[in-house]
Amino acid sequence: MKAPDKGPILMVDDDAEDRLLLSEALKRAGIEQDVRFVEDGVELLEYLRREGRFALPSSSPRPGIILLDLNMPRKNGIEVLQDIREDPDLKLLPVIALTTSNRSDDIHRMYELGVNSFVTKRGSMDELVMVLKNIWNFWYQTATLPVEGYQ
Repeated sequence: MKAPDKGPILMVDDDAEDRLLLSEALKRAGIEQDVRFVEDGVELLEYLRREGRFALPSSSPRPGIILLDLNMPRKNGIEVLQDIREDPDLKLLPVIALTTSNRSDDIHRMYELGVNSFVTKRGSMDELVMVLKNIWNFWYQTATLPVEGYQ
């Protein structure tokens, strides 16, 4: 399954094992969408703003969706979501919180800041595969994504 015109999946997670698990789960789900990884909120903003090693558009194509972890060093998911929603060029990008947190204050704060969806990571690979299929089917097959602004 691939939706080439909708941009890559951009995953933000500081845990290398979680990034590896996500890659494996996407493969098992049959999702062939381009996937890009950044390790924390600072790196995400550099990617989105095309700064540093992401200066060339070829190294930072507009993501179709951002899968955002909450608990990261340097700039956490709540802080980076606030930065994205305050930036006129980035504010329309779909952001899905994909995190181990199930704290009601995290959920409330993320929705208050404009997250498009909040998904708690589940324990098994089969559950992660199911979650990723559901996310991909909705955002890449059903939803119409905004293209204005960020290019």
